[in-house]
Amino acid sequence: MFFDNVSKSTADLRFFTWLVVLAQVFGVLAVVMVAVWMGHFQGGFAWHSDPDHQFNLHPLFMILGMIFLYADGILAYRVFRNDRKVYIKVLHAGIHCVALIFAVVGLVAVFDAHHSEGMPNLYSLHSWLGLFVVVAFGLQWLLGFAAYLTPAVGIAMKQYYMPYHRFWGATLLALAGVTALLGITENAIFKVSPWSGPQGILVNLLGIFITAFVTLVIYLVTKEDYRRPQAPEEDHFSLAG
Repeated sequence: MFFDNVSKSTADLRFFTWLVVLAQVFGVLAVVMVAVWMGHFQGGFAWHSDPDHQFNLHPLFMILGMIFLYADGILAYRVFRNDRKVYIKVLHAGIHCVALIFAVVGLVAVFDAHHSEGMPNLYSLHSWLGLFVVVAFGLQWLLGFAAYLTPAVGIAMKQYYMPYHRFWGATLLALAGVTALLGITENAIFKVSPWSGPQGILVNLLGIFITAFVTLVIYLVTKEDYRRPQAPEEDHFSLAG
């Protein structure tokens, strides 16, 4: 029975590794596709000198930050399952800090581009939901840093907050995916013609890969079998995320 359990665990982790690799393929393809869409089909990137091309930084930075890096920061607890927890906490917080920086620059790019063109801001569901996700993600990062990387917070408070931290981590990633799909659709309606051409195919594939990436990452981080094992020297309750 013991060897059967060990064999099953090894097989499960092997399957987990392939799922992680597949998720990374989806995520990298999404980043590459949005870069090709904005860089090739929509004319490239600029800052201040050309509002249209400055806007192109918005989808690139938001998908890079709020989709790809956000998800990889969550996956850190699963991928580096045998490393010391304190190192993974720092990696988790660091990746999410970089993701937040990309998101803020992406927001500045779109607000500034709209202002330069005399266009209104925050007029669509995409913009409302997107602003909520970025602000909530920033608060999530601050609360997580305060709870798990500062010594002032006691074990009881860490234990109390962890279910909420996990819930909002997965929920905000899902909402980021929905927001990205709304933004892609909104932008494509005005700028992609014909839909049957290469640009239309690229946009649809971009949406599919974002959906696949976010779905697979949420599956990996919510499946109990893939949770990071607790080492004896670590806290008496799991902060593995």
